[in-house]
Amino acid sequence: MNTLELKKTANEVRKGIVTAVHSAKSGHPGGSLSAADIYTYLFFEELNIDPKNPQKPDRDRFVLSKGHTAPGYYSVLANRGFFPVEDLKTLRHTGSYLQGHPDKKHIPGVDMSSGSLGQGISAAVGMALSAKLSGEDYRVYTLLGDGEIQEGQVWEAAMFAGHRKLDNFVAIVDNNGLQIDGDVADVCSPYPIDEKFKAFNFHVINVDAHDFDALKQAFDEAKQTKGQPTAIIAKSVKGKGVSFMENQASWHGAAPNDEQYAQAMADLEKVGESL
Repeated sequence: MNTLELKKTANEVRKGIVTAVHSAKSGHPGGSLSAADIYTYLFFEELNIDPKNPQKPDRDRFVLSKGHTAPGYYSVLANRGFFPVEDLKTLRHTGSYLQGHPDKKHIPGVDMSSGSLGQGISAAVGMALSAKLSGEDYRVYTLLGDGEIQEGQVWEAAMFAGHRKLDNFVAIVDNNGLQIDGDVADVCSPYPIDEKFKAFNFHVINVDAHDFDALKQAFDEAKQTKGQPTAIIAKSVKGKGVSFMENQASWHGAAPNDEQYAQAMADLEKVGESL
């Protein structure tokens, strides 16, 4: 895909996020929207995956460590062809396979059930080590929240990945600056994030999470890095694409009402028309 196609796809992913959360009357739109471009680049460009064969043995693995942003994960999986886009409207409904957090037993394309913050990166590091031990060449990616990295388990996993030189492993931090209680710098500052990962022997790349050319460069650089894992610190805008949600901590875990949904979709339609 070229950059324009990626932008258009990401806009569709954002529409799916807003639709799913509105339909569920609950969920986490802010961090899903901030990561929409990352999700789009990963699933449409970076990952070796096949929607027709989600369990193919040599596939790249993806673990959503910040599992509450499942609406973004589900929307990109649906747009990539793993299941019908229409099913996004069943998010969190009784009997739906699209639960509030990813479930690998029931959702095609999900490699790890996740949601308890801090744990996803540990599972992903285990997958990366497994590939090394078995001589397989698949790569493992995990997406973390900047609030999530306040969890101690994240740094235990980082220490292990750096020590074992897992150069098939990429940790992406969606650095939108906000968590449920406000600014991450005020709640329990994780800064400087890049220097922390460097201290654990990671190759570190700082990137604009909404610039597809920059994302391509970052992920290409990660693939070329040998002898150490990579951390991509992606500076993003929480609620990106929806005017009244952007940079508002209150939209971390709230669903739009009917009027707000109409406004959000109108915002995204305008973005689509401008592309």
